[in-house]
Amino acid sequence: MGGLGVQNHGINPTQEESAACSGGSLSFPPQGLNSRADATGHTMACMINSEVSAVLAVMRRNVRWSGRYASADDDYLDHSLIQSLKSLRRQLFAWDTNKWSFIDPILYLRPFLDVIRSEETGAPITGVALSSIHKILSFEVFDDRTANAVQAMHAVVDAVTGCRFEVTDPASEEAVLMKILQLLLACMRCRASRVLSNQHVCTIVNTCFRVVHQARSKGELLQRISRHTMHELVRCIFLHLPQAIETTDILSSNAEIAGFYKEQSFGLKKIGNNKGNVGPLTAPLDDESEGSETQNGTRIMMEPFGMPCMVEIFHFLCSLLNISDQIGVTPRANHMALDEDVPLFALGMINSAIELGGSSVSKHPKLLALIQDELFRNLMQFGLSISPLILSTVCSIVLNLYCHLRMELKLQLEAFFSCVVLRLAEGKCGASYHQQEVALEALVDFCRQKDFMAEMYMNLDSDITCSNVFEEIINLLSRCAFPVNGPLSMMHALALEGLVAVIQGMSNRIGNSPPKLQQTQLELDEYTPFWCAKCEDYSDREHLLKFVRRRKYIKRRLMSATEHFNKDLNKGFEFLQGTHLLPEKLDAKSVACFFRYTAGLDKDIVGDFLGNHDEFSVQVLHEFAGTFDFRDMNLDTALRIFVETFRLPGESQKIQRVLEAFSKRYYEQSAHILVNEDAALLLSYSIILLNTDQHNAQIKKKMTEEGFIRNNRCINGGNDLPREFLSELYQSICKNEIKITPESGFGVHEMSQSRWIDLMRKSKSTSPYIVYDFIPYLDHDMLTIMSGPTIAAICVVFDYAEHDDLLMTCVDGFLAVAKISAYHQLDDVIDDLVISLCKFTTLLSTSMFEEPITAFGDDTKARLATETVFDIANNHGDHIRTGWKNILDCISRLYKVGLLPAHLASDAADDMELPADAVEEKPSSSSLSASHIPSAGIPRKSSGLMGRFSQLLYFDTEELRTEPTEQQLAAHQRALQTIHKCHINSIFSESKFLHADSLLHLARALILVAGRPSKVTGFPDDEGTAVFCLELLITITLNNRDRIVLLWHDVYEHIANIVHTSTTRCALVEKAVFGLLRICQRLLPYKENLTDELLKSLQLVLKLDARVADAYCENITQEVTRLVRANFAHIKSQMGWKTITSLLSITARHPEASEVGFDGLIFIMSEGAHLSPVNYLFCIEASRHFAESRVGLIDRSMRALDLMAESTVCLVRWSQETKHAGNDASKMADGIQDLWLKLVQTLRRMTLDQREEVRNHALTSLQKCMIGVEGICLSPSFLLQSFDIIIFKILDDLLEVSQTQSQKDYANIEGTLVLAMKLLSKVFLQLLHKLSELSSFYKIWLGVLSRMEKFMKIKVRVKKSEKLQELVPELLKNILLVMKSTGILAKKSTAGGDSLWELTWVHMNNFAPSLQSEIFTGSELEQKDYNNQPLPDQSGLGIDLTNQAEG
Repeated sequence: MGGLGVQNHGINPTQEESAACSGGSLSFPPQGLNSRADATGHTMACMINSEVSAVLAVMRRNVRWSGRYASADDDYLDHSLIQSLKSLRRQLFAWDTNKWSFIDPILYLRPFLDVIRSEETGAPITGVALSSIHKILSFEVFDDRTANAVQAMHAVVDAVTGCRFEVTDPASEEAVLMKILQLLLACMRCRASRVLSNQHVCTIVNTCFRVVHQARSKGELLQRISRHTMHELVRCIFLHLPQAIETTDILSSNAEIAGFYKEQSFGLKKIGNNKGNVGPLTAPLDDESEGSETQNGTRIMMEPFGMPCMVEIFHFLCSLLNISDQIGVTPRANHMALDEDVPLFALGMINSAIELGGSSVSKHPKLLALIQDELFRNLMQFGLSISPLILSTVCSIVLNLYCHLRMELKLQLEAFFSCVVLRLAEGKCGASYHQQEVALEALVDFCRQKDFMAEMYMNLDSDITCSNVFEEIINLLSRCAFPVNGPLSMMHALALEGLVAVIQGMSNRIGNSPPKLQQTQLELDEYTPFWCAKCEDYSDREHLLKFVRRRKYIKRRLMSATEHFNKDLNKGFEFLQGTHLLPEKLDAKSVACFFRYTAGLDKDIVGDFLGNHDEFSVQVLHEFAGTFDFRDMNLDTALRIFVETFRLPGESQKIQRVLEAFSKRYYEQSAHILVNEDAALLLSYSIILLNTDQHNAQIKKKMTEEGFIRNNRCINGGNDLPREFLSELYQSICKNEIKITPESGFGVHEMSQSRWIDLMRKSKSTSPYIVYDFIPYLDHDMLTIMSGPTIAAICVVFDYAEHDDLLMTCVDGFLAVAKISAYHQLDDVIDDLVISLCKFTTLLSTSMFEEPITAFGDDTKARLATETVFDIANNHGDHIRTGWKNILDCISRLYKVGLLPAHLASDAADDMELPADAVEEKPSSSSLSASHIPSAGIPRKSSGLMGRFSQLLYFDTEELRTEPTEQQLAAHQRALQTIHKCHINSIFSESKFLHADSLLHLARALILVAGRPSKVTGFPDDEGTAVFCLELLITITLNNRDRIVLLWHDVYEHIANIVHTSTTRCALVEKAVFGLLRICQRLLPYKENLTDELLKSLQLVLKLDARVADAYCENITQEVTRLVRANFAHIKSQMGWKTITSLLSITARHPEASEVGFDGLIFIMSEGAHLSPVNYLFCIEASRHFAESRVGLIDRSMRALDLMAESTVCLVRWSQETKHAGNDASKMADGIQDLWLKLVQTLRRMTLDQREEVRNHALTSLQKCMIGVEGICLSPSFLLQSFDIIIFKILDDLLEVSQTQSQKDYANIEGTLVLAMKLLSKVFLQLLHKLSELSSFYKIWLGVLSRMEKFMKIKVRVKKSEKLQELVPELLKNILLVMKSTGILAKKSTAGGDSLWELTWVHMNNFAPSLQSEIFTGSELEQKDYNNQPLPDQSGLGIDLTNQAEG
């Protein structure tokens, strides 16, 4: 029943007040002896005895009391006060001190209490008695377990609060008042305080406050001690709030506090009159109030103190803030009339009570109701006070309330921010600079709360009926951070701190788990009555998040709809229907809810629509009125709330329709003394008229109260309304105008009494306050809203800031924004941040510094920005897109001024070094260090030659340099340290970890920064930067071999663009060509699916300008050879081999490159190690190029012919393999035949070379190839064809050359003809067996005879060749002998029958008639003479022997 739920913990007792109080504050000595632990009953008796002696001694010093001892009969003359003290002295040691706890405390307290209550005692005597009681309580002489402790404590409180003494001087009076305060505090601190009743605790507080009030006319020390004591009393009482148990009984108004309320603080009777009494402090209740006090209430107040007294005391403290109601002013109306002393005093105690009570307050409905309504209403009022001190205290209280009770104060917090803090911080309401500063400080304190902004977004910004507090705070802080026409001030720094606190709060909520995928864009498929939508399960986070996001989406759509509606009502409705914010067929309730709950609507349009006479508008009007709750509300308050939501139309008919709807709704809910709706309507209309009359400046003669009452006679069903009722209405309207033209826009601009009443009504039905205690999924939405203004604000402050602390705060904000944006995958935000930061590095400035390195080293801000931007690039590069362009611009600038480390791009491409002999005039290199600083004004130059890329980062050591100063050295050292911290090389060396999209943007950014080659010069304006960027592009390409498909298109296009536009040798084209070659070398082993694409890219080398190609030919060939040696197994396509062999072939005529190129070809073809059907033809063609080339020694051409001849081994091997190829054998055999044919055709071509050694060697090689066909599966018909187009063609061509070309061009052609004849003979004999099987064999045979005849008759140097004359018959004889032995040439041979025999000798008789007789005997020659007679051929056709012979 209202008592404490648990035992009170021991409270440190205090000793008697020190006589030397200093500083105006009450000081309590350390804890004294603990009677229960360290002292015995005898000790207690001695202590009390000493106090009796002290009181008696002081009394004897007074003349009044000392005169009583003149007679011998002292006891008879003693005053009753002295007698009681002496009696106590006699009894003290007679008691059983071993059972001290059983002694009634009243026995040793009463004498002292009698002295305190006596009006005859002076201030010194009363003071000593008060000190004695204080000592007894401080030494815990008795406690709550002592017998009769309840009566003892009550007696002490009653005596002290009823203390009376005679005032002799002001000093003694103040001393007694101080002792009274000290004793009252001791009553609450001792362990026996547990037995005090609610009534007595209230009395103690009341008494203490009276002393506080009286002290205003006393000394400064008393004022401070009294206030401090009052504060300590409140703390002692509310310290027990967490353990207090809420009473279930209805508590009536407490007599003690109620009486005090009636007197009010400024109407108190002066305490301590000329008689020096301070009581009775309780104001007597009148009979009516006494009669209304129930027995239940009295019983509760007499129970041990707990919640009842706390509620009453808190109510009392809140009432101290209502002082403006008593004096008829508001804090804004008359600042001088309101002393800030009382409000500050009350606010301080309220703050302490809330701090001690904490979240336990929510368990006690009565106390919570006081905070929700009365306290918060007063806080709203005093928050607009001109006093910065009051405002600061109010904000502190609200912060405490937020921390402990925000779940119960949703709408109150919204109103406080919208109507107080935000308005003052923005400088509205005529706020002074100090008010703005205090309001902004308070706002920043709120922002420092871990989840404050997230909860504002979830509970208010996402609530359709609430204002966007989160957005307003962010926008306000962003605006306040912008300096306007001046340097930075504390306000700007404070606003920045608030923004950074919000960002840091989001950053701290980020965990190690990956972010949840964001939901797709919300859309409304159909209309639902979302105005009354509630979350079905607040404990289900997934469901709650969906609900909050949907609600916020609807709210944003409503804000867009508001703009359309305010421009055109009909188009607004169409937009609302199109977005499913209203049903397709409008209904009155949905439109009414739209008007009622949508902020920002043009209230003129709403008022005109509601006042229309059409049926639908009337229905909407009544539905609109039905959304209000007027229960138990005064008529004028209800009317104020109603007309504040729209502008009352100007036409009387519209006004009447509107008031009819209002009157009907009001009568339904709060009829009171009104008998019908008509009475409510007439009275409402009368109130509107009175309001216009009283507050219209153009009306000079105002309506009187009597006139108002007279105008409203007989309107209540023919009867008059009570005069008091009408009088109250009149006074209310006169004092407080009804705003018929309410403010437009979003949110509540000013909190009126009627709005507060409406707010309290809404707070009962609003959605519950959600505590943000889960992972930061909503931070994505919040950051999307705040990123733009936040980044802009931090950037502006960073730009203006000069102090390191402020700069570091900005940097922390930048990094936090980047971290959150990366977590929530807001790539655009990071891009904006990076772009903004790059501007502060000063590296993008187009102006050239005289000493750029020194300037950079001396600029702290630039170095900080540089470190920050590269910190973001290294840690959050996955989410950078367009920002890479700016980052690379900074890197290129650092490269130009010489601040980049030499190993920047060489880490991943160290093996790109070329042979030393490939670099001409290579300059010496040096590293960048603090002791070796280039001339600051000279940008870095490129070498323009092939070589290691790191040389491009070095300085020209030959240039003259001035010795740097110490300041320059220090600046350079700082610059180098900054670059070292940036880890720029990690961006490229660790690019393999970048997300694909980011990597692609990085590559494209490098291409953009490099610049496009000029059409005039063929290379970019800044060749050094172009080379630098190309090197980095190659680096990331090599580091991302697994994702080369992603990069390849852009890399290839960039390199191709360089190659196509370059007409002269330069470092850029050098880097492009050799970079491309190196890419192919590195990536071919890993990307089989991209092999063809990579090798095809090498065709760019073939498209080089002739001058450029010639300059780099040898080194290109070396790289191609390396590529082949390392990756021959990965080159499997014809296109790939074609490219490789083409690159090797073009070197055949290059003096320096031919040797290297031929080595590469030898590697492929030697012993057929790397020949395959795929590359065979290309290798043969490449060999032909080298064979035809006259560059170098002739041995190379002959070696090329050997390579072709040796390749037949491969053809033989492949031909054997076709036997096991199954169904594909025939196709494969045909392919091998074609390869062999291409080989011999190539050799045939070489037999016409002008160089004797080459053509002769070609004939020899061809002979090998033709003879080696035995291992190749060549069909007889194919051999016949080959013989015709190869052997015969060679002989015919040589005959023609010998007759048409000069001997100078073809030296010793005779020897070649001899070799050709030998070739004919050997090949014919080798293939004779297969050829003889053909039906057309005789044609070949006749061709052989014909060519031999021609060679025998040929003239070399105008005469016949003796060698041929001797050779041809010999060769022919061998052939005939073989043909004879095989039976091919006989009269009845199977090869041709009689016709072959006859044809042979017809030809032979023309140039070698003697051979017949040498080969055949006489019997073999018996035959007819067939001269000039036609003979049938194998096909039965007649053949002219003469013509055949000639053919």
